[in-house]
Amino acid sequence: MTVRAILDEKGHDVVTLDPSATVEEAARLLREKRIGAVIVTKGDKRILGILSERDIVRAIGEAGAEALQLTVDKVMTAKVNTCRESHTVNEVMEIMTRGRFRHLPVEKDGSLYGIVSIGDVVKRRIEDVEREAQEIRTYIATA
Repeated sequence: MTVRAILDEKGHDVVTLDPSATVEEAARLLREKRIGAVIVTKGDKRILGILSERDIVRAIGEAGAEALQLTVDKVMTAKVNTCRESHTVNEVMEIMTRGRFRHLPVEKDGSLYGIVSIGDVVKRRIEDVEREAQEIRTYIATA
C-alpha cells in the first residue's frame, strides 16, 4: 500500500494557515476541524512549516498565555519532513516513528499535495494484515 492509495481514498484536501495568523486562531482552527496539525503556507501550496498541538503546548509552556498572541511563524516547526505518493505505508510509519510526529505532508513537484496522519497509516496497515491473514487462511483451507 502506498501514500497514493491512501490519498485516493481520503482525498487531497489539506487545512492550511497563513504564517501571520495567531496561535489562538490556529488553535481554534484545529478545534473546529477536529485535526491535530495544520500546514503553514502563503496560499501558494509551498510548505513553509507545520503547526501541531504539540507546538502550541510547547509555546504556552515557554511564554504562558501570551503565546496565544504570537504569530504562527514564531511557533511552527519550520523544518518539515515530507513524503511522496510513491512512499509505502511501512516507509511512512518509519519516518513518523523516527521523527516522533503524527502528521506527514505529501509533496508533489515542490508543492503540498496532501497529508497523511498516523491514523491513516495504522488503518491501512491493519487492513493489509487482515488481508494477508485471510489469504493465509484461504491457502491453508485449500491445501
